[in-house]
Amino acid sequence: MGEVLDRGPAPDDFVQSVSRALRVLEVVTSRPGLPVKAIARHCGLNVSTTYHLIRTLAYEGYVRRLPDGCYDVGAELPRRFHDVIESLGRPPQSHSVLGHLAQVSGLSAYLGRLSGTGIVVAQVVEGPGSPYLEDFEVGLEVAAHATALGKALLAAMPPAERRRYLKEQGLPAFTPHTMTDPATLDGWLGTVDVGQPVVEHGEFREGVSCAAVVVPRSSPDAPVWAIVVSTRTDEVPPEVGAELMRAARDLAAAPA
Repeated sequence: MGEVLDRGPAPDDFVQSVSRALRVLEVVTSRPGLPVKAIARHCGLNVSTTYHLIRTLAYEGYVRRLPDGCYDVGAELPRRFHDVIESLGRPPQSHSVLGHLAQVSGLSAYLGRLSGTGIVVAQVVEGPGSPYLEDFEVGLEVAAHATALGKALLAAMPPAERRRYLKEQGLPAFTPHTMTDPATLDGWLGTVDVGQPVVEHGEFREGVSCAAVVVPRSSPDAPVWAIVVSTRTDEVPPEVGAELMRAARDLAAAPA
């Protein structure tokens, strides 16, 4: 079996069959092309239980049976992923704006927002001058306290809401440079000019710097978005910051 996450005590109404089905789905998505016996072994389940679960998942379209009897990801999973992305309500011009930013800067450009209880990446356009950041895939939550994307969005929050968010999320160290003291981070965020790029150096990934800027909102109740770029260097060139600001203005000015 893979790594078991510590989720704390199970709720009183915990449904074991649902949990087992999700474990099967996790194995199929991470190791496509396995037979039922191998899936059962990775899940720590008996073969009979796994067979019934995977047959149900196949019927619902979340996995599919291959000609050799092994199982792969089914069509329903990407559909559900598409539904999640669409629920983020990305600005209609976001792909073209990020594409232009990636082209002129040569760096990967990302769009993210606070959604529910986390900072979520909603759009990515890769550039040759940036490292691949597996945690910055579309639909994934990123660490708010250790990333430029998160810091920009945190700085735009009302102070009381920000402190509550940091307390709930925790501040794990990703590198020796990660700011992990809540009071220190909150004090620093209180000095940030949300109209300018927010930069972090090696707090999320050593040897990588990122800069992010909040997109100006059309109304007080509009979602708060931020655009970010990443670079392999220890600094973000000033001209990149200027292009980042221009992209934020372009996105804010785009018709809804």
